[in-house]
Amino acid sequence: MSYAPFDWIDDEARRRAEAGLVRTLRPRPAEAELLDLASNDYLGLSRNPEVTAAAAEAARTWGAGATGSRLVTGSTALHAELERELAGFCGFEAALVFSSGYAANLAALTALTGRDSLIVSDAGNHASIVDGCRLSRAATAVVPHADPEAVRKALQAHAGRALAVTDSVFSVDGDAAPLAGLAEVCRDAGAALLVDDAHGLGVLGEGGRGALAAAGLAGAEGVVATLTLSKSLGSQGGAVLGPARVMRHLVNTARTFIFDTGLAPAAAGAALGALRLLRREPGRAARAGAVAVELHGRLTAAGLTAVRPDAAVVSVRAPSAESAVRWAADCRTAGLAVGCFRPPSVPDGISRLRLTARADLTQDQIEAAVRTLVATAPRPVSRQGGREAP
Repeated sequence: MSYAPFDWIDDEARRRAEAGLVRTLRPRPAEAELLDLASNDYLGLSRNPEVTAAAAEAARTWGAGATGSRLVTGSTALHAELERELAGFCGFEAALVFSSGYAANLAALTALTGRDSLIVSDAGNHASIVDGCRLSRAATAVVPHADPEAVRKALQAHAGRALAVTDSVFSVDGDAAPLAGLAEVCRDAGAALLVDDAHGLGVLGEGGRGALAAAGLAGAEGVVATLTLSKSLGSQGGAVLGPARVMRHLVNTARTFIFDTGLAPAAAGAALGALRLLRREPGRAARAGAVAVELHGRLTAAGLTAVRPDAAVVSVRAPSAESAVRWAADCRTAGLAVGCFRPPSVPDGISRLRLTARADLTQDQIEAAVRTLVATAPRPVSRQGGREAP
């Protein structure tokens, strides 16, 4: 009898193929061949000459890699400068930079909770939050999407330390969390509020300062934010922002900070360059939001079912996982790159195309994208707009 310990993988692969859920890597060329509505480069800064020059200068000055964890050799003066400016821009006392937004969420959730804690998590939260809840060893209550009263009930049922966690802007449908209501519920219960502002930074708030700034919660007692440097800032990495004592606690207890190699200097330099550019050009944030509104309006007017965007994500519903995959492929053939979300990536089981509204899109590009999406859409096309599924 032969020893074949990985034969089960073939069985899993067959099941995925039968369900139309196979995912493949598609390396892209250096020069764009497609009109990009798939990336998270909301402000069009990943190739901005000022940002790429900042990355190159940081690499020349500090080297290609961080060389070690932040507590050994991986912290540079550049990291500290980025943390100061990021905290100041977003309105928080302090910030701590990580190698990714995923690592930042894991750090905040595992270090600010524990076995005696309760985490109340929105059903629509990102996978990094879900994994952070699992790793925290805290009791986790998953509550209905965007429902502060459900959060209140969950917190009232727990007598000890508690934390509520939510995306600020949900990555699947692009809708915004009710942050003011959640903050009030947490204050009443004496619980902390953790907000992942990955899709809010650079798009929401005055000059792109984020969803918490827009809600008047930046720097508020009991509020901690996480974010990524890889979306609006066009770089790589993540950060946690909040009270200085929380950052000191993370330095001493967060495993994804203590044991992970620090963010590469080039990424830190690029993020800092992008942040400074955004300070000088705050209109980029408003432009991204305006592009999203226009995309939504034109697509729904054409009969597609799209979710009204609260930031820069536009979600367009598809009848099935198979039709979503085919629609995205037809768009690609026609020269348009779009995201394709389907189970298990979507918690509601509804497949959709996910469009990102970039601030640097021209009017001609917006019109071309709409024409392609409508021409390739699965038939029959729904005649309902708004938030309803087909």
